[in-house]
Amino acid sequence: MQIQKPKGTYDLTTKDAYQRTYLENFIRKIFDSYNYKEIRTPTFENTKLFKRSIGEETDIVSKEMYSFNDGEFTLKPEMTAPVIRAYVENRMFNDAPHQKLYYISNMFRRERPQAGRFREFSQFGAESIGSGEEMADAEMILLADAILNEIGLKNFKIRINSIGTIEERSIFIISLREYLIGFEEDLSNDSKRRLVINPLRILDSKDPKDLEILENAPVLYEYLSEDSKKHFESLIELLNSISDKLSIDYKLVRGFDYYTSTTFEFISSAIGSQNALLGGGRYDMLAEHLGAKPTPAIGFAAGFERIEMALKAESAIIPDGSELLLYVCSAGENPRSRILQIITSLRSKGIKCETDFLGRSVKSQMKEADRMKAKYVIVLGDNEIESNSAEIKSMFDGSVIKIEGLDKIINYLKDED
Repeated sequence: MQIQKPKGTYDLTTKDAYQRTYLENFIRKIFDSYNYKEIRTPTFENTKLFKRSIGEETDIVSKEMYSFNDGEFTLKPEMTAPVIRAYVENRMFNDAPHQKLYYISNMFRRERPQAGRFREFSQFGAESIGSGEEMADAEMILLADAILNEIGLKNFKIRINSIGTIEERSIFIISLREYLIGFEEDLSNDSKRRLVINPLRILDSKDPKDLEILENAPVLYEYLSEDSKKHFESLIELLNSISDKLSIDYKLVRGFDYYTSTTFEFISSAIGSQNALLGGGRYDMLAEHLGAKPTPAIGFAAGFERIEMALKAESAIIPDGSELLLYVCSAGENPRSRILQIITSLRSKGIKCETDFLGRSVKSQMKEADRMKAKYVIVLGDNEIESNSAEIKSMFDGSVIKIEGLDKIINYLKDED
């Protein structure tokens, strides 16, 4: 019986792996332009970290974490808590009062696999730690917007809301629960469970009946203090001066307990019901919960899998690494050592080139050069080696240029590369 990959995981074969690396490097350049620095944390963390930060009653902690048998450690299901743990443990606040960090990492959740949702998945994200100003919120959202725009996505919108402080939400949750109890029999099974555990999460339901019930539900924004409203309204004013993608959604919440104040989500019209490309928000209490002094912070996370789905749906062009500058065909056995010398020299100069390793005919090698999308082809046989000359053929228009001195190949290709 053939052994296959675990359910909910996937392989990145050569083309996909090249495109993923291309996106990662492209995104790193954008983070660098915003002066964000990379941080890396362990693949697994103490289980208490996620219970304390995400919340024991969330779906992730209660149902979806991969914990080791003794329960002490857990494969990380998200990155914000590990980043803040590292920030506190390494006393990064002593290095600078405002830390701007980013990550690219794999995460793990035991959930039902479906389109755009996996048990091992890859995310990139950013955390801005130390500033509670609206400018920090605006920069974070504009950074996310810049990344999606510059990698080639167009059909997305930004939903934004404020979920206030823990105290403000607590008062709202009482009113929300009282309202929903009147419709308890009509709620979805998930929402019935959340009604007891965390009614706020019902606002995130996609069930049609739940959405109908929520039409007349209390609105969280009406329960916010003047300070919370002022922060949000100032942020909206800042963003509207730069972006036209903004949409206020008073029912938008985030799934983790640590979120406060600003919350946002980028959604795509191109990928169906699982349409969230990126989400984030402010979490001013998390550092304090993990043993540091009160520290305002805001961040976002995005899944590569969803973004790649959206790029494909929008027919965005991403290099796949298949283009080859030169294919060197071998006509016979004798030229092989000289061909190896030539391609080694070319590669040392940064020129991407290839030759045949299967002993095929020149005709078959030419077909292989075409399959590899080689820009140029050169055939080297005994005559070419003896005369120290050859012809370089353009695979684009069939034109041929005579090269006198095989060492001149390097100079010619450097000019063409």
